[in-house]
Amino acid sequence: MSTALTIPCPHCSALNRVPEERLGEHPVCGRCKHALFDGKPATLTTANFDAVATRGDLPVVIDFWAPWCGPCVGFAPVFAEAAKSLEPQLRLAKVDTEAEPALAQRFGIRSIPTLLVMRGGREIARQAGAMNGMQLRQFLANTLR
Repeated sequence: MSTALTIPCPHCSALNRVPEERLGEHPVCGRCKHALFDGKPATLTTANFDAVATRGDLPVVIDFWAPWCGPCVGFAPVFAEAAKSLEPQLRLAKVDTEAEPALAQRFGIRSIPTLLVMRGGREIARQAGAMNGMQLRQFLANTLR
């Protein structure tokens, strides 16, 4: 029997049930018809954060960053490449701390970039500082075992 996963839509926040074996078939949202996974990090705001990042069955890796931060800008292509290769096994998302200071404060973000990994609505890991692709994959492999 197949296991259905609950996947929040990053576009409209609707919850979708997707059989686990069909995740790789480019599922679309039942409400808004957008792809549930775009191969790029989802943008999280105060308005959609809880709906997208704290609900659902997949781990969510969130990059807290700011556009004026050199290391953040340098890390952005690494994170975007990870989204292309790691989705749909997990969701990658970004929070612009300049535009969303309340989210940075809520999670006690003191330096950027900071990666926060959530599962089941709870923080399970955190890593401050930019990293290369291999370091990012190693961090996620160690965190999500």
